[in-house]
Amino acid sequence: LKSFSSKSKLPAQPSALATMAFTRFLLLLLLRAELAASSDLFRVSLQKQKRSYKDLDKSASMNFAPLLTTLETQSGDAGVANVRLANSFNTQYSGEIEVGTPPQRIRVVFDTGSSNLWVPNGRSLAQNSLLSNHKGFFSKLSETFKFSVEKFKIQYGSGPVSGSYCSDNIQIGDLKISNFTFAHVDDVLGLGSLYTQPSSSFDGILGLGFGSLSVGQVPTVMQALNASGQLQEPVFGFFLGDNEDGQLVLGGVDPAYYRGNFSFVPVISAGYWEIAMDEIKIGSASSESWFMKLSKSQSAIVDSGTSLLVGPEDEVQAIAAVLGAQKIQNLYVVDCLAASPSITFTLSGKDYSINGQELILQQSGDWCVIGLQASASATAHWILGDVFMRKYYVQFDWGNKQVGFAKAVSRSFDHLV
Repeated sequence: LKSFSSKSKLPAQPSALATMAFTRFLLLLLLRAELAASSDLFRVSLQKQKRSYKDLDKSASMNFAPLLTTLETQSGDAGVANVRLANSFNTQYSGEIEVGTPPQRIRVVFDTGSSNLWVPNGRSLAQNSLLSNHKGFFSKLSETFKFSVEKFKIQYGSGPVSGSYCSDNIQIGDLKISNFTFAHVDDVLGLGSLYTQPSSSFDGILGLGFGSLSVGQVPTVMQALNASGQLQEPVFGFFLGDNEDGQLVLGGVDPAYYRGNFSFVPVISAGYWEIAMDEIKIGSASSESWFMKLSKSQSAIVDSGTSLLVGPEDEVQAIAAVLGAQKIQNLYVVDCLAASPSITFTLSGKDYSINGQELILQQSGDWCVIGLQASASATAHWILGDVFMRKYYVQFDWGNKQVGFAKAVSRSFDHLV
């Protein structure tokens, strides 16, 4: 998720919320057409929910996938916790945190593209008849809640949310932060149907970007966890499952979900997780036979809150032409039966390829929606979202300001209830 405030000098980036809205809208149109013709590590497990065409048809106007399963915290080794989640279409991954005393559970998007934590005000949700599909935070029920008169407002590409800063205890698995400053949001209606539809699947957002990106310059969750001394290492790792569960590890990485060694790329701007990019190549990664090379964009942002690969309009259009893709709304579709070349991103001299099959989000008959999107605000950089992160396990090394990539390894979470 890309965010900015009225005081921020950082450019507005394409919102993951808007990206997911377009994704679901297009997928549902296509489907309807087909029907008619270690001890100090914290692990958050993410599960993709399988849905029927009937379910999809019912949710034609939604912008987030419904979360229908019960979220349960599972106990494990000391300092380790697993949280069961659900997501849809490989386009959104979220987890659960606890806020206040006694704890109240809130579903959040763990977003490396922003840096603030906000949770919705339960009373405001009730006034807007949103409690049936959202979990709100009721401050009067918490013995440790502290109110602030300082106002909070953050602007996403899909709209604003606003409220007030406050402080209370936060818990993510076995990791606890006392008296942490976050936002208690009264107005979520700026997000529109992304939030108000009955099938909306998140309550708040937990930013994992750097402190310079924090609206109001309040400490981030990673800053607080690192200062508390609870983390084994000041790093966190993402495994985003492809049509299966995923995992977030705070305080380290999980070797069960990657193979080989990490290749690290230094962060060039400690706001977003932005790294230098050498070039983009289109063609056969196996034979290194390239149809086209692009070197205009010099950087890439690795963003867990964005579903797709997002780039400048001229570069995306050039790539789409080579892929034989047609643009519908703000997304691209290709002939599933046609040969599709790989898109390869070269980072610090190493190639990271996404082949044609890995680029596909959804198939409907002979047509496939691909995870590629153009953005007018992405003038000289790309956003490597979930499409990229499903192929590569990503270690976000907060302490050393670098990003590590290793080949992701699929693994079942059948042991979770």
